[in-house]
Amino acid sequence: MKHKVVFYPDNKQVEVEEGENLLRAAMAAEVSISASCGGDGTCGKCRVIIEKGVVEQKPTSRLTTKEIEQGYVLACLSEIKSDLEVRIPPESRPGKFVEREKLPESHILSARGWKEYLSSWQRHPPIRKFYIEMVPPVLSDNMDDLRRIRRTLSKDHGLRAAVDADLSVLKYMARILREADWRVTVTLLESDLRAKIVKIEPGDTAKKNYAVAIDVGTTTIGARLIDLNECVVLSQESDYNAQVSCGEDVISRMVFSNKKDGLVKLQSLVVGTINELIAKLVSRSGVEFSDISCLVLAGNTIMTHLLLGLTPKHIREAPYVPTTTNFSWIKAKEFGIDVLEDTYAHCFPCVASYVGGDIVAGVLASGMSRSDKLTLYIDIGTNGEIVLGNADWLVACSCSAGPAFEGGGVKHGMRATKGAIEQIRIDRNNYEPMILTIGQSKPAGICGSGLIDALAEMFLSRIVDQRGKINPGIDSPRIREGEHGLEYVLAWAGEAVNGQDIVVAEVDIDNLIRAKAAIFAGISILLESVNVDMSNVEEIFIAGAFGNYLEIERVQMIGLLPEYSFEKVKFVGNGSLAGASIGSLSKEILNEAKKVAEKMTYLELSADVNFMDKYISALFLPHTNIELFPMVMKKLENK
Repeated sequence: MKHKVVFYPDNKQVEVEEGENLLRAAMAAEVSISASCGGDGTCGKCRVIIEKGVVEQKPTSRLTTKEIEQGYVLACLSEIKSDLEVRIPPESRPGKFVEREKLPESHILSARGWKEYLSSWQRHPPIRKFYIEMVPPVLSDNMDDLRRIRRTLSKDHGLRAAVDADLSVLKYMARILREADWRVTVTLLESDLRAKIVKIEPGDTAKKNYAVAIDVGTTTIGARLIDLNECVVLSQESDYNAQVSCGEDVISRMVFSNKKDGLVKLQSLVVGTINELIAKLVSRSGVEFSDISCLVLAGNTIMTHLLLGLTPKHIREAPYVPTTTNFSWIKAKEFGIDVLEDTYAHCFPCVASYVGGDIVAGVLASGMSRSDKLTLYIDIGTNGEIVLGNADWLVACSCSAGPAFEGGGVKHGMRATKGAIEQIRIDRNNYEPMILTIGQSKPAGICGSGLIDALAEMFLSRIVDQRGKINPGIDSPRIREGEHGLEYVLAWAGEAVNGQDIVVAEVDIDNLIRAKAAIFAGISILLESVNVDMSNVEEIFIAGAFGNYLEIERVQMIGLLPEYSFEKVKFVGNGSLAGASIGSLSKEILNEAKKVAEKMTYLELSADVNFMDKYISALFLPHTNIELFPMVMKKLENK
């Protein structure tokens, strides 16, 4: 249910869902309220008066009984329960606020639920469990055990696929069948018209069939535990990829893999992170390890090689050839995953050295590979992968962006988890920030989407110039000389979790500008390679490790993406994890993944003589050619 919220004396209104946070609603309405604690209620600055309507507020010691009786609430602790009329008292203003152009509601994009992507595909998990009760053999019916299983599967479950069995299963099959009095659950790994028995259990365990979907990211690894019968996520976890200790990007890790025992260490680190995540998933959900039937993984080509213990040496050297781009079902135990012997794993197929299974998974999850619309798919992470095309053709490229978009390589950067600053507004007169964190808790750092937001606001406020340099002439205690040059203070030590000032430094800005320049240059080269103008693109999908909210206006403000209609942009969140999730629920998707990978043409940017020129031109805010960003320049002129 949606509710209308009107803010006075601004006379601004916004429509939001019931249960939305009042401070976030104020941000959406472009209403300025003092807020420095990230939304956990400790600073007490965001006090507003509810003149009409109902909110549900968490307990707070920042308001007196008399203030509560007068209608005061803390906006950050209040959930909207009805239409509201809200008054912002003078003491809650950070200063005179300069109007910004009101944007359509769609400019703030949040990730859709991954189940939406499954609607156009057949729900048929590649791993299924069947409970069967067989007639025991007698002299007049003494066919072998495996044929008896096949016959019962066909008769009771209509299974027409040719059924084989692993040797490891054949070794214990006879014993289990007889000990269980011929009442067993058979786990089948199915592909095309064939099926393989990978596990036999006594009794009926058919309802205990789970998969773990994993995005093997360069900086962050995400995992979901999925009930294959009910098609629901039981738990979800993520953590930094422990390989970060050997290098923040894939190039440095490929170099490390050539050292003595380097490949072994890299594999051990990524497998160790995955094992820890699986242990957390199981602990949170109460599922037994023995009930995990399969793992479906998606990662870039280098990460997939390192996961499986394959050398990436020749990926780094011309002509950039991986060991393989297509992966069969294998036992997860074989590459170190801490699950049972009969648990199988499947890695999404890769396209080329620098376009991997994570992009194939994302393209499938977005529906791009089945769409008639000319679509641009952009995965913004440590490596920026870009795909252009539709159901008929696909062309892709990759550019090294660095870890800035995932909070890496940033002084106070962090993943998009609780406490990460994800939204910022800066008052144009006194340069005071209004911040909001994920989970509305004390600020602990800044995530990728928060860094983009911060840079856009600092640019609009003229705190930074087109080169990304902080203006030392601004009179504000928040602009100061730091350990590595000038910096802007987002949160003072007393407001932060760790008791340290949280800042955006010039070196952080430089890292972000280089990352965004690589993405913009890649998009430009890809469009030119097929003689397509940005105006011809009908839809843009943005994937990446961002927080809950990403504002397209901000992305365009810093020149990460070309100027484009907000309404045609969709944020798909972690496309790799979404693709791995629906792949665990549909063997049709896994079969389609191979076709998508084969259909995708890879463009090697290192061989393109124009890429460096495009990259250098994009190392400004928003770009050296300001004619490419008329809307951004208009906003700046209006300030």
